[in-house]
Amino acid sequence: MTLSTVQPGSDDDGAVIPPGAGGSGPPVRHPASFRDPGGFVFLRDGILYRQVNHVFRAEWKSVVETGLLRRWQDDGRYIGHDDVEVGLAADPKIAYAVLRPKPVGFVSYPYEWTFGELRDAALLTLDLQDDAQRHGFTLRDASAYNIQFDSGRPVLIDSLSVAPLERDAPWAAYRQFCQHFIAPLALMAHRDVRCGLMLRDHADGIPLDLASALLPGRTYLSPGLAAHIHLHARSQRRLSNATPVPRHTPSLGATRRAALIDSLRRTVQGLRWNPDRTEWADYDRQTSYSDEGARAKESIVGTMLRDTDGSVVWDLGANIGRFSAIAARLGRRVVAWDSDPGASERHYRALRKAGEARILPLVQDITNPSPGLGWGGAARAAFVDRSNADVVLALALVHHLAIGKNVPLDSVASLFARLAPRAIVEFVPKEDPMVGRMLASRRDIFADYTRNGFERAFEARYRILERQPIQDSTRMLYRLERR
Repeated sequence: MTLSTVQPGSDDDGAVIPPGAGGSGPPVRHPASFRDPGGFVFLRDGILYRQVNHVFRAEWKSVVETGLLRRWQDDGRYIGHDDVEVGLAADPKIAYAVLRPKPVGFVSYPYEWTFGELRDAALLTLDLQDDAQRHGFTLRDASAYNIQFDSGRPVLIDSLSVAPLERDAPWAAYRQFCQHFIAPLALMAHRDVRCGLMLRDHADGIPLDLASALLPGRTYLSPGLAAHIHLHARSQRRLSNATPVPRHTPSLGATRRAALIDSLRRTVQGLRWNPDRTEWADYDRQTSYSDEGARAKESIVGTMLRDTDGSVVWDLGANIGRFSAIAARLGRRVVAWDSDPGASERHYRALRKAGEARILPLVQDITNPSPGLGWGGAARAAFVDRSNADVVLALALVHHLAIGKNVPLDSVASLFARLAPRAIVEFVPKEDPMVGRMLASRRDIFADYTRNGFERAFEARYRILERQPIQDSTRMLYRLERR
């Protein structure tokens, strides 16, 4: 099994090395790692490293000597790294130090996070900035892509974003924080939770003038949103239209810096969203299983998972994670994908409350998954290219793809086979009440949607190892292994 790995660094935007990349040979600089003169990410012999350049030497020495990153690592707020010999540098002429970052099990992006995940990432960023400036440092970068979720909690991955704070200097990353966190959270809370997808198109965060125009007028009555979105956007417009003058950096003492972080924190904490209003948020309470059928399905899935090798499960269409929990109890790490932001948010809240660290819920429509984005389409890897799964779980999903979205069964099988070498898939026939409701309002054009048609399509990609009917239903569970 190959783990996807995060590239810490202020220029990397959560870039990922696809599984299987980077064999033996000369070091390869990641194509997304080019913005920060202080350092860059590269791959050598399949191992990910971060080079710190001489131009960032003084800043890096001061951060290391104060022990700030080590303390954040100890309390679980920073992913951490190991110092290795500088001889491993990709460009020795300019190298001061080389780091080997600790791997993150799976790389996700802000436009795939639930509302609560984005909110928790924002609060972590503010907590780190508050702590840093109390000790004479600052986050020079407040990108949401500096955060990843590891063991169920947000962590900083950007080693080089911390630098000494210049006396009375304002927070240079203030606007970036507003664009990456305040703007999308406000739009998700006050307009529509799907506004989080706007982060796909806006790599530098949602522009404040756009957020201001889209937010309802009542948000002017919120002191935080009025200051950090509306007035901030107006100030940006005024400055962009002003006659250029010699640049003057305003003075901001420790008290005002602390007040700014406090205001931002109260603004983030004041944003709320109710996850019970989306289409599938209560799907777990509407299933067509009897109690006996539900228990039988859980038992069969558990047995099939025990009989299937691997340590990472991708649960596609996970809803609130009933079967993700079974995989986690078996010691598997789970990425739980669902297209419904309400279901994924409920799942995240339940996991956070329980302290469950093995499951990461994310929002993804697999009929329109996250593409490769950024410079050269490589800065943020596509959904399919990030797969590190050993097993795909697709339970009560295929009929939504084949009938709800008109995706041919052979295309469904092909996608699953690209994601993982093994799969546990449920087939729901037309006789099932759920499929009957789907077909009640449309013409049945799905002649191949039969059990035989399902098996023909999947046998082109998989060997069928096991078939198990679900008690008290017409449904069937399959355990599959890629050919």
